[in-house]
Amino acid sequence: MAGGGGRPRCPPGVLLGLAAVVVAAGWVNVYVKVFANSPFLVCMDLALSRERIIDPNYLWTGPDGRVLQGQSYVNLTETGKLMVMGFMVPMSGAYTCTLSHKVIETTTQEETEMVEAYKFMVYAYREADHAYQVSVRFSTTSCGLKNNDLFIEILKKILNSSISHLTCHIAGSSYKCHSIRTPKGGLQYELFVNFLVNPFAPGWEEVCQEFPYDCEDVTNKRVRQAAELIGKFFHQIKHVLKSEFQAVPTIQYVDNSFSMTPIDSCRPGFGRNHHTHQNCASCCVVCAPGTYSPNNEVTCQTCARPEASTYGAKSCH
Repeated sequence: MAGGGGRPRCPPGVLLGLAAVVVAAGWVNVYVKVFANSPFLVCMDLALSRERIIDPNYLWTGPDGRVLQGQSYVNLTETGKLMVMGFMVPMSGAYTCTLSHKVIETTTQEETEMVEAYKFMVYAYREADHAYQVSVRFSTTSCGLKNNDLFIEILKKILNSSISHLTCHIAGSSYKCHSIRTPKGGLQYELFVNFLVNPFAPGWEEVCQEFPYDCEDVTNKRVRQAAELIGKFFHQIKHVLKSEFQAVPTIQYVDNSFSMTPIDSCRPGFGRNHHTHQNCASCCVVCAPGTYSPNNEVTCQTCARPEASTYGAKSCH
């Protein structure tokens, strides 16, 4: 929303939570990481910042219409700059500053009261939670081999043991056996194995409580370390098969079959929208009123009826 006075406005912009002080320009989207401080929001546009301002007065109101002057969670400077501290989900919404000032005619000394209004849409966001989808193949003598199931169970136990100290675990493991005809080798059989390296093994909440202000950062660091260990395991898989799988020597790793793909998810109440939040496309942004996210997917769903009237809704009720 542009202010009055007929001056040209800068195009709408975007601010991230740890950005430096910038000059506001009408309607601006601002993204603030949960628990962090917002950047300073400036009650002025670029054109006005280049002028002398007489008797400026700044009035900031929050999303609920409450005047922000004197509130304990804001830092409001005498020049009208606003910082919202310790940003939480309910603080999301429209922040409005009304700047009133005087314009004095040089020859007549006539005073005119000018009013400029600036609005900022401020959204809480979180970093996406990372997991890793792993695919790998093993040759076997037959799809009907009883030891195929045993092999997958032992493999899962070894992998879980190697990453348990990071409170990560193997989730959603599955495999299918396929027969493959090769040009020169005749008919072969392979196990196509898939599983997810997940950061939310039992006990992860306790780890998060130790670092409440950067939980996602800590969680993502742990699962990245777990993924690196899994990758190292499969680079040494031939040696491991010889030492660990004496009961199933007929199953062998297929060279260069290991692949790992990062999978992102958002916490309930958060999602991604590349159209609405294109300047924070990789962020998990708080779901806007009328939308909700009940699980760890990456999309805020629209309520059939707009019953969700708050930001960060996990259901429509």
